[in-house]
Amino acid sequence: MTSDETGKSITSTDLIHHGYEPPGGFKSVVPGIFKASTVVFENTAALRSRQWKDKSGYTYGLHGTPSTFTLEERLSTLEGGTRTLLVPSGLAAIGLVGLALLRPGDEVLIPDNAYGPNKDFARGELKQWGIEHRFYDSQDAAALEGLINERTRLLWVEAAGSVTLEFPDLAGLLAVARRHPRITVALDNTWGAGLAFDAFAIPTPQGPQPVDISIHALTKYPSGGGDVLMGSITTRDPAMHHQLNMTHMRLGLGVGANDVEGILRGLPSMPLRYAAQDAAARRIAEWCQGRGEFLQVLHPALPASPGHAHWVATCRAAAGLVSLVFDGSRYSAQQVDAFVDALRLFKIGYSWGGPVSLVVPYELQGMRRFGPFAAQQGTLVRLAIGLEQVDDLIADLDQALSALGPANA
Repeated sequence: MTSDETGKSITSTDLIHHGYEPPGGFKSVVPGIFKASTVVFENTAALRSRQWKDKSGYTYGLHGTPSTFTLEERLSTLEGGTRTLLVPSGLAAIGLVGLALLRPGDEVLIPDNAYGPNKDFARGELKQWGIEHRFYDSQDAAALEGLINERTRLLWVEAAGSVTLEFPDLAGLLAVARRHPRITVALDNTWGAGLAFDAFAIPTPQGPQPVDISIHALTKYPSGGGDVLMGSITTRDPAMHHQLNMTHMRLGLGVGANDVEGILRGLPSMPLRYAAQDAAARRIAEWCQGRGEFLQVLHPALPASPGHAHWVATCRAAAGLVSLVFDGSRYSAQQVDAFVDALRLFKIGYSWGGPVSLVVPYELQGMRRFGPFAAQQGTLVRLAIGLEQVDDLIADLDQALSALGPANA
């Protein structure tokens, strides 16, 4: 307890239930950020009648605030959908899709080159719940038909493929799936970021075709700062959104207001950052092609990169990822690690889309069961291009290559 200037005692009740209301009409460039678990109702009628599922009102922090609703609507515009859900990470988005749409006895088909934790989720949780999975070659749409059976309910597609960056035959895969109306097509659109191509208008010979669901690791390009974890799930189908939304609610999946603020702040500059990192990645990929140390340079815009023709038919841009393949018969894994360790501007770390360039080495043996990397040995080094000057990044790669040492004869 304390006293004001008149000597009146001031209690915590006075401070908590203070009568001041700020004037309305305040607007700023940045949307307001609302933090809440409890939402206050005007009366019991409002408590009983207010609805959150259609974003017409607020009931509890987990079910939405003005901040989360604003971000969801902006992401729907970015992705080309109509309804979006926010989850704590891109992997949480993948998990929610499986939990909401699959039942014991169902089957999911996943690209062999999909994001590794997506495959691990199928091998682990989905399998123990009686949901089967199979992996397929994203470059071979014709072979997909032979994998589909009466239990197939979900088809994942990913563009470009994780780490090895093969661009899939999206048009061909969609054509196969649409011959089976019971199958939901879900796209991991993190690489494309809603900018490289339109998830809900994939170019096909029959005209633009939509996927059913687009998930996005907002951790990457939408954040742009390397400091936020979040994911999204975007649809156009109201019934499917409702199904996802109910599972989302029952799992209690929420995102923090400060993280929402980070994504809202990053979104306006994302097209500029994406274009800059795309351009830098292409320059670096072309420079790497001229170096004898690399067996192969992987980037969908390069004619020799797997799936390049599909990329040309689908995309108007590419992300800032480049993968470098070292021949295992010429350079040992230890030599490649020495190259990675010698980099100065590229920092060793997972993820991408932030301002700092990143690098991670991967062993190719056993990574793939289909396609050009199925039997390949050696080390792949993935570069995630940041916002540094591209000439500085090329100079960094150049100096680090000297740490490889001599190649084996």
